[in-house]
Amino acid sequence: MKPATVSNRVPPPQPCGPVPSTAQLDWHALEYYAFLHFTVNTYTDQEWGFGDEDPAIFNPTEFDARLLAGIVRDAGMRGLIVTAKHHDGFCLWPSEHTPHSVRFSPYRQGKGDIVGELAAACEALDLRFGVYLSPWDRNHPEYGREAYNQYYRAQLTELLTRYGPVFEVWFDGANGGDGYYGGAREERRIDRSSYYRWPEVQALVRQLQPDAIMFSDAGPDCRWVGNEDGHGAATNWAGLRLQGMHPGGNYGSRLTTGDADGTHWVPAEVDVSIRPGWFYHAAEDDRVKTVDHLLDIYHSSIGNGCNLLLNVPPDRRGCIHEIDAERLLAFRRERERLFRADLACNASVHADQVRGKDPAYAAAHLVDGRADTYWATDDGTNAATVELEWPRIQTIERLRLEEFIELGQRVEAFAVDAVSGGVWRQIGAGTTIGPRRILTMKTVQTDRVRLRLTASRACPVLRRLSLYGPDATTV
Repeated sequence: MKPATVSNRVPPPQPCGPVPSTAQLDWHALEYYAFLHFTVNTYTDQEWGFGDEDPAIFNPTEFDARLLAGIVRDAGMRGLIVTAKHHDGFCLWPSEHTPHSVRFSPYRQGKGDIVGELAAACEALDLRFGVYLSPWDRNHPEYGREAYNQYYRAQLTELLTRYGPVFEVWFDGANGGDGYYGGAREERRIDRSSYYRWPEVQALVRQLQPDAIMFSDAGPDCRWVGNEDGHGAATNWAGLRLQGMHPGGNYGSRLTTGDADGTHWVPAEVDVSIRPGWFYHAAEDDRVKTVDHLLDIYHSSIGNGCNLLLNVPPDRRGCIHEIDAERLLAFRRERERLFRADLACNASVHADQVRGKDPAYAAAHLVDGRADTYWATDDGTNAATVELEWPRIQTIERLRLEEFIELGQRVEAFAVDAVSGGVWRQIGAGTTIGPRRILTMKTVQTDRVRLRLTASRACPVLRRLSLYGPDATTV
């Protein structure tokens, strides 16, 4: 995205480090979407199916894709990713390459297609649609041999050519172990780094869905955050050194914090379930995460520059359970309460430095609500200050910052001050910003707030500065 107003006198800053693609910029803007773990495991009460399940057990008699997607939309999510095939190998679409699918289940007398129905519902409700296709398959007799690779790519081709645009293709690192394997009932191990020939798989995705974001431990477009607890890192670089990395590799804390010297833009995605497990279990109905827990996850994931992929598993009816649905809607209401009114929009804003003293880069762009404008400083400036002032006292508790990531990630450290008792006092501080940073600070009543960027890899380039009170209303 190019800025709306580019000066003829003062050129914009040059990019710093890796920058996101257009598809990645669109992905960042989504922020929050759903994961739907649904397969034969839902009926066997297992997390990982062995691969020997009878398709006849899969019969979601009340599945309504439009109703389910409507709950996702009403919860404020902007898309969903479905487990088209989990490790058990059961396919939620009528794949032409295996009998282990809905085609041989009672669901709609074998004429159903969970993937297709969800894709159509997403299109109708303006939601993005994504698919998860497990590389590990505990059902297929050829897993671990070359024939399985051909099978896997044939299934991937079905998913990426039958159902319209796919915004994300999700690959995980569960690869090899014991399984049914067509009746062999044995353990099979593979070389995770070479068996699937990942560059060829990724090239196939690029060919069939050029705008799709690919997720794995090693990207190439977005990365696993390194845990399933809903936690991002307070210091979070979108860059990653991809050389030598592959899905299923062990990269430790690098996945959580990214690489400050990253060569590619590979931002983090936080995947976490609303329940203890990834699939629905009736015994967990009283263990659905509370709104306060979900809000903590929101601040740790989205608030630290990650996207949030929240799993909401359909139950045996094929419905999002009433408890889960109620919790999702209450979570949305709480977010809306906290972030309803941006106090910064009512402030006068000025910076101690503006690039070339050119209005095209003025600090006022931080509060204009536009995604295509930004405040910038002169080259060689690695520290700068922005001050906001109101005619009346405001109650301040939360800050949201965004860099203009089209030009890379730059800020390394910042602090926030407010005038209290007639003097400036620090009320918050942080390190990286990137796509966004939401900071909960010491609550203060003030008419002046100051953002100090204390370290930056290149001249700061910020898109947004927002401030909120405890109930997002002015005093």
